[in-house]
Amino acid sequence: MFAANEALALGYGGVTAMATATGIARSTINRGIAELKTACNAIGQRVRRPGAGRKRAIELQPGLPAALESLIEDAICGDPETPLRWVSRSQRHIVEVLRRQGFAVSQKLVGGLLRQLNYSCQANRKTREGTNHPDRDAQFAHINAEVKATIAAGEPAISVDTKKKELVGDFKNGGRELRRAGDPERVRVHDFEIKGLGKVAPYGVYDIAANEGWVNVGIDADTAAFAVESIRRWWQRLGKTRYPRARRLTITADCGGSNGARVRLWKRELQRFANETSLAVTVAHLPPGTSKWNRIEHRLFAYISQNWRGKPLVSHQVIIQLITATTTDTGLTVTCDIDANRYPKGIEVSNAEMAALNIQHDAFHGEWNYTISPNQQAPP
Repeated sequence: MFAANEALALGYGGVTAMATATGIARSTINRGIAELKTACNAIGQRVRRPGAGRKRAIELQPGLPAALESLIEDAICGDPETPLRWVSRSQRHIVEVLRRQGFAVSQKLVGGLLRQLNYSCQANRKTREGTNHPDRDAQFAHINAEVKATIAAGEPAISVDTKKKELVGDFKNGGRELRRAGDPERVRVHDFEIKGLGKVAPYGVYDIAANEGWVNVGIDADTAAFAVESIRRWWQRLGKTRYPRARRLTITADCGGSNGARVRLWKRELQRFANETSLAVTVAHLPPGTSKWNRIEHRLFAYISQNWRGKPLVSHQVIIQLITATTTDTGLTVTCDIDANRYPKGIEVSNAEMAALNIQHDAFHGEWNYTISPNQQAPP
């Protein structure tokens, strides 16, 4: 291009003069003059002729894209013969397998080919809820109508559940918090239960109308007796003061766990609670496989987890302080206490005890919806 520019500047005979002075062929100088005149060398346009330069890897190895896609597809579909079935499908492992198959590849090349084939690193997504009961939506509508009617009547409506059990001690807690750079909180490497501290089972009661939570932190087993005792403590501590004229309590709960629809002890303990408080207890269970839709999950437990993220739960007192410090812009407040009682497992409820329950099953899915009224003949 320099020689062509000088030849144009010299005018007639410039091509011959530049060819003699530089040793560049006249044809090369003439091509340069043509490119200068057509402005083909503008910024951003190619300089080489089409087809010049090093060939692409997929042109030198035509079977590479197909081999790569076959390797990934076999691993996704679960082919037990593929080497990637038993190792992570990282680019490094893919490169190793392709090289054993005779291909000359690098990690960067594999990454580019995967993007061209529309593959990317993706995490698991929780979408499968298990068995989808045909009356699932109808039960949700029933629960919503029951709660609305209860709140409109000025009666208490609560959502209950047990939060995930937590180890007490200097263990890693998920999440991050602000600290000085290079000074992370030091915690234990292994999550082995510390004798004397053990685990805690936070059982939550969420007052739907008041937007207020109560958490009973148990140190023993998560049984139905513990679940009802948590509700009893909420009533004694908060409920009866807020609802002094209440005659009915509506409870929405999961279909399984300590407050499951089939748990006999849960119903027997609710009968005792009804006898003590003279409240008719109406229970509406969420359909199977829908526990994440329970109000307490996203109105109380989610904010507790956010509040204590990145903070080791080193003692019972720290757990109480972190839970009670949980608030939201919508006015959520939380009260918390430790439950030091023991709740033995394996308590059996006899058929006679079940027959003595003053329970009325709803016409729509009575196994999920029922009311336990006070038993007038109940012993003190």
